[in-house]
Amino acid sequence: MKLAASVAITAVLSLIFTFIVRSGAHRLGIVAAPRNDRWHQKPTALMGGIAIYASFLLGALFFARSIHCFYPILIAGTILFITGVVDDLIQLKPYIKLVMQIVASSVIVYCGLYLHWTGFEPADYLITVFWLVGLTNAVNLLDNMDGLAGGISVIACIFLAITFVLNGQMTEAALPMVLAGAVFGFLYFNFNPASIFMGDCGSMLLGLSLGGIALLNDMARTRNLAAVFSTPVLILLIPIFDTCVVTITRKLSGRPVSQGGRDHTSHRLVALGMSERRAVLTLYLLAAISGLLALLVRQMRIGVNLTLISGFALTILFIGLYLGKVRVYEDRKPESGILVNVFASLSPRRRIFEILLDLCLIVLAYYGAYLLRFENGLPDDHLRIFIRTLPIVIAIQILLFLAGGVYRGIWRYVGVDDLVVIARSVFVGVLVSGFTVMALYGFHGPSRAVFILDALLLLLFVGASRLSFRLLAALFVGKRIASPDSTPVLIYGAGDGGEILIRELLNNPAHRYQPVGFIDDDRNKTGLLIRGYRIFSREDLPGLINEHGVSEVLVSSFKVPESKINDLRGLGIGFKRLRIQLE
Repeated sequence: MKLAASVAITAVLSLIFTFIVRSGAHRLGIVAAPRNDRWHQKPTALMGGIAIYASFLLGALFFARSIHCFYPILIAGTILFITGVVDDLIQLKPYIKLVMQIVASSVIVYCGLYLHWTGFEPADYLITVFWLVGLTNAVNLLDNMDGLAGGISVIACIFLAITFVLNGQMTEAALPMVLAGAVFGFLYFNFNPASIFMGDCGSMLLGLSLGGIALLNDMARTRNLAAVFSTPVLILLIPIFDTCVVTITRKLSGRPVSQGGRDHTSHRLVALGMSERRAVLTLYLLAAISGLLALLVRQMRIGVNLTLISGFALTILFIGLYLGKVRVYEDRKPESGILVNVFASLSPRRRIFEILLDLCLIVLAYYGAYLLRFENGLPDDHLRIFIRTLPIVIAIQILLFLAGGVYRGIWRYVGVDDLVVIARSVFVGVLVSGFTVMALYGFHGPSRAVFILDALLLLLFVGASRLSFRLLAALFVGKRIASPDSTPVLIYGAGDGGEILIRELLNNPAHRYQPVGFIDDDRNKTGLLIRGYRIFSREDLPGLINEHGVSEVLVSSFKVPESKINDLRGLGIGFKRLRIQLE
């Protein structure tokens, strides 16, 4: 009940303070004007961080003042809040902000809050300073789209509070809930379309406070080593992930990391065709999934945890590579994304990445097979078998991947033929490695079921990795959002040519066409979908023209006679035919 009250009261305070700050910012002219490297399109009030700080301060003093290490977090947060206010007004140099972040982080460490990761206190102190400074800048960089940094912070606070409750730290759970309330009230005005921004005074306060609150987590109450290391990282994964993507791509493109730009994770999702709201909500969902995984690793055996975390880490890697291929630097070449070009510019380099990835997947699948076979815990004798035979399994399976032609395909164009090659190589590799292992033990000892499970898992992992870009495109993109200068078009012919044509339009926005759907003479196809776009009958064409402003129809098949096209020209629309010529 106390936790619910802390959120509700703090949120109400934040609503009131944000309204006051927004009004004052407009009167004083403290607004963010539209810029090429920023996302907003109209002057927007700044200093929303003042409302977050004031409501967090009052809420914490009322609900959380009895927490053992509350005041160091408050003092350090105040240091960065003041630094942020000055920066919002006069723009401090990046190195000045970095110094103040180190000072604030050192205050927290000096007062006894640090990550117990190595057991050697000086090293833990240094890691904690990097953790706090890194997270402060991560949330600062994440504040690049309406409601993004605030919403991710609220989700992180909720999962931090849950971990405290699971630890029996009911008193400490009040602090993240107070912070969640302070941000939630601000989000009412900050969610798309935002009427106020938090500014650096809010984002740096949030980043440091989240990092400091995570240090209150008494992980000593669990013997799960994986949980000790992964829980804070998983809960705060999205700002960490966004910072990694931005830092790597800016470095590789020769841009300063401190320079603003539309190259964040959220911007890349919008560039793929998402609306701003959908991009933000997608990142909310990823943050929630990551937080749920942080709760799961507390309850499971370390072997299961390592498998889950490894799989999730690979998934995040694929998402990062996929988003990295999105072109966001208009003034630079090459055409494709900077991050993917690291792997794709030279074929040997790309193949090395694939081989190293498959090495990880082979280990993950083999260990996962043992975990599935022995649900109640891996017996010591089978653990020894796994450890001894792992090098043999790796060598045989990776060699047969090479011999089977797994490394000859291109991920972007993976089809059924490529999946057949992968399946054949996986099953042959597992069959040979399984026979070798069984022969090594005289066909007694190793479990045969392990190799059946290994084949299924490895096929799933390798197949999913090769299909990852296409799967992510279907998940993240869906139907493209039309750019202002795109022409709504219908595709005449819902056959192979139509599928080729709509794929080309979706993959190459430079054509400046926004598909509305298909029309086809075959009434049996009416109402069906191709790539998510509906098939209409010819009789529907006048209504579609009026409803969607269609001015052109792209004819995808030579089977459509010219006489039928001439019958439709009286509707006042133009027609173009798809032509593939060999000269």
